[in-house]
Amino acid sequence: MFQRLQQKWKVNGWRLLLILITFATGGSLCGYLGRLIISQLNIGQPVIRIIIYIVIVTILWPFCVILISIPTGQFNFFRAYLTKMGQRMVGKQPATADRAETSSNEENQNKLIMSQKENNTTSTPFRIAIFASGAGSNAAKIIEYFKGKPETEVALVVCNKPGAGVLGIAQKAGIPTLLIEKEQFFRGNGYVDELQHANIGFVVLAGFLWKVPTSLIQAYSGRIVNIHPALLPKYGGKGMYGMHVHNAVIEAKEKESGISIHFVDEVYDHGAVIYQAICTISDTDTPDMLAQKIHQLEHAHYPRVIEEVIAGLQKRS
Repeated sequence: MFQRLQQKWKVNGWRLLLILITFATGGSLCGYLGRLIISQLNIGQPVIRIIIYIVIVTILWPFCVILISIPTGQFNFFRAYLTKMGQRMVGKQPATADRAETSSNEENQNKLIMSQKENNTTSTPFRIAIFASGAGSNAAKIIEYFKGKPETEVALVVCNKPGAGVLGIAQKAGIPTLLIEKEQFFRGNGYVDELQHANIGFVVLAGFLWKVPTSLIQAYSGRIVNIHPALLPKYGGKGMYGMHVHNAVIEAKEKESGISIHFVDEVYDHGAVIYQAICTISDTDTPDMLAQKIHQLEHAHYPRVIEEVIAGLQKRS
């Protein structure tokens, strides 16, 4: 039974336990409040008392479960769960049992496709989100690049570090920001609900140091790109970012390095490479000097390649 629930809800064992605890605790709280209310009503007829109790518990249950879901970290799950229940009650449920069992990832894909079709129909900008963790120099170049292109809009900046420089860049540009929390990012659904609520159609990683969870990758399959400061497949993988990469390249006495812009999958720096640019390394170059060369390549090429990838997606849709 538990395995079936895991498959149905697309959660791991630990999260399933938290969901079940939320169900049980929310139900207990609901029952307690129901009895408390009934005791204040002074209803003599047992049958009427039972009927009213059932009505009260039915009304209270969603609120109790949502309340308990906040400290257990399952708010997003129960919000989606109760939304589905409400849709079924008003007759918006899938027409067949097979459709009712459609995975949440497929639903996310359908929502994404529909939102982009609506964008194309109404001529609204194609909305992208930038994920960044640090100073945000690449994010600033991307924002600047698309500022004069009304067909594409940097609509959201997502950051995992309070006080990061990229948040100030977004604020100055008048772009909404989303500060994300580690537990919800990895054990929740990767903030897919928030991205879709903002009608985001494409995700750009620009110095974002967390590994992207499967839930987000599946929801935006083929629509997440990253830039790596080396010529993949060399000098990629876990722990290879920023100066760690440049130090490794210099220590290996490489004669050239560069950037790799690639799609994101479940493995660090593994997705299909879209574009690479090369710079030469002299014998006197230091890691800091190489970093400056790499930044120049990033700023020169990343915004343009993002635009080309988006254009290709729109042609195929």
